[in-house]
Amino acid sequence: MGDDEESFAESSMAAIRNGESPHEGLFLIITYLPLIDLLSTRAVCRSLRDAVNHDVLPWLQLSVTPPLSSRLSDNILFQLCAKARGRLTTLALINCTKITDSAIQIVSENNPFITKMYLPGCTSLTIDGIIRSVKTLTENSHTLTSLKINGIYNIDKHHLQMLNTFLHHHHHNQPSLRFYQQFKNSSVINNDDDDPIDVSICPKCDEVRIVFDCSRNDCKCRGCEICIPRCVECSGCFESDEYEEEETACNHVICSSCWLLLLPKCSFCNKPYCNLNDCRRLLHLPNFICDNCCARFVTTTAVTEE
Repeated sequence: MGDDEESFAESSMAAIRNGESPHEGLFLIITYLPLIDLLSTRAVCRSLRDAVNHDVLPWLQLSVTPPLSSRLSDNILFQLCAKARGRLTTLALINCTKITDSAIQIVSENNPFITKMYLPGCTSLTIDGIIRSVKTLTENSHTLTSLKINGIYNIDKHHLQMLNTFLHHHHHNQPSLRFYQQFKNSSVINNDDDDPIDVSICPKCDEVRIVFDCSRNDCKCRGCEICIPRCVECSGCFESDEYEEEETACNHVICSSCWLLLLPKCSFCNKPYCNLNDCRRLLHLPNFICDNCCARFVTTTAVTEE
């Protein structure tokens, strides 16, 4: 942050502490705040609370992600969606296990302009309930264009065909390339591609799952992550004897070529951390000891001292 930005932030917070109205610039960033920060902003002062409660723009794209996901109930979802006043365009509920079919249907009926509906890991939802909501959002020229349902149970070919029909997507259309590393290293919300549905039929097991392509120039294999394990660094498969499976300190699998390039490595187990977002924060300086080795060392030390 530059000197001017620091001065602006300090003066704004000082004004709030003195009971004055916050700088107008603060109201402009409300639209871009994640939900957890948006809800926290309401407690700063009355002006920001009124702006969050009464301005429609921050609520047009509702994204509920962990740690809020486990606390989201049907009633809370209704309250949040009501703030968009029927103009909700994106509904992204990530691993919200308490949300039911009836709640999604009611939200769909009250917000007909939803174009993106992301429901991965919402395990209380059924595929039949999702199909009803998709039908609601695609009839009468409504424009649902993107659906993500990875992690929903009991999806079969018939369900997928119905969803494709509602979204006007045909199987003869060439699917876009989807690489494992890009999928693992980006959020569901930001991981947009040209396919209207994130799942398809795996050519290996014939099940409805997310299907990945191989990044290696000499390989054209396609399959879900259960049928074809892939390196989380380069998205390549291990079909060739040239690429062996290696483990990382964060318990991901990478190929031998990527293993050699990843630095630094743990001084005890000689394993590196991979570059996924969730693991990158665990990276340490050279000569570091990974968390797994630290835990074993602490346990061994405690036992020895006893």
